[in-house]
Amino acid sequence: CGAADYKHRVSQSGFERPIDAGTRYCAVLGHPVRHSASPAMQNAGIARLGLNWRYLAFDVRPEELRTALAGARSMQFVGLNLTVPHKLLALEMMDVLDESAKTWGAVNTVRFEGRDRSGAWRPLYEFEETPPEKVRMHGFNTDADAIVRALREDLQVELEGARVVILGAGGAGRVAALRLAAENVSELFLVNRTLSKAGSVAAEIRRRHLNVKVQLGYPRGEVDLAINATSLGLLPDDPLPVDGRQFSLRQAHAVFDMIYRPAETALMRSARAGGSRVANGLGMLLYQGVKALEIWTGRPAPVDVMREALQRNVYGS
Repeated sequence: CGAADYKHRVSQSGFERPIDAGTRYCAVLGHPVRHSASPAMQNAGIARLGLNWRYLAFDVRPEELRTALAGARSMQFVGLNLTVPHKLLALEMMDVLDESAKTWGAVNTVRFEGRDRSGAWRPLYEFEETPPEKVRMHGFNTDADAIVRALREDLQVELEGARVVILGAGGAGRVAALRLAAENVSELFLVNRTLSKAGSVAAEIRRRHLNVKVQLGYPRGEVDLAINATSLGLLPDDPLPVDGRQFSLRQAHAVFDMIYRPAETALMRSARAGGSRVANGLGMLLYQGVKALEIWTGRPAPVDVMREALQRNVYGS
């Protein structure tokens, strides 16, 4: 590439040092994954920390996840993020689970760890010269707390005592439902194409949180918050993730779409037109990524730098 193009790319990524034989790697695995803004955010954070690392993105089909994880372990990756549809699948593939992954039942962050001569497990990046003989995958969940922080900061929602409808009961929807139940919402309404999947999430919440009312299907009357935890909205011709015959977006005081690209989904436009406060999933992406970087590095992440890189990548400004 030309000098001008090279300088532009350096300024966008924040990197000035070239990739060399000592560069370490981390990545996000998903299917699809081309829409992901995680590389822009994480590479900006990595550069600010002065690390000789790079963050990549790989499209991995569900049936190939185990092979991809094994490959990343063999190639001495520092860590991984997992997005749709891998967060539930990865649970039983980990060698050890952090309490966050056990509590919320999904893995979105993996840290590769090596066993040193004393028998202690340490982050793999600490082994600079000779790779350890044994490497394990340590699974974490950084989504759950990121959801709550984004809802409070972006929508000013008071979760305790709130009535909430969650669209989707897959990995993201399940974590959101469990985490919001822990915040003592008063009622949760779970909507999912496969009723049995929503039913299993509802049963788990009833076991853990006796004071939270859980129902399957759409609510009657107003709700404080509606959350889209499905992938509907990623593509321009996707239908709305809500059945307008059973639930009007006017019933929701606030609507949170976990999708962040496009920056404004059809759901958000419709909700805003009906008078609801709206926000996309950019804040959630930021805070789960910040925590993931801290898990990998053991250092505070540069939140403002990562936020700026995300906004530039998604909004172009």
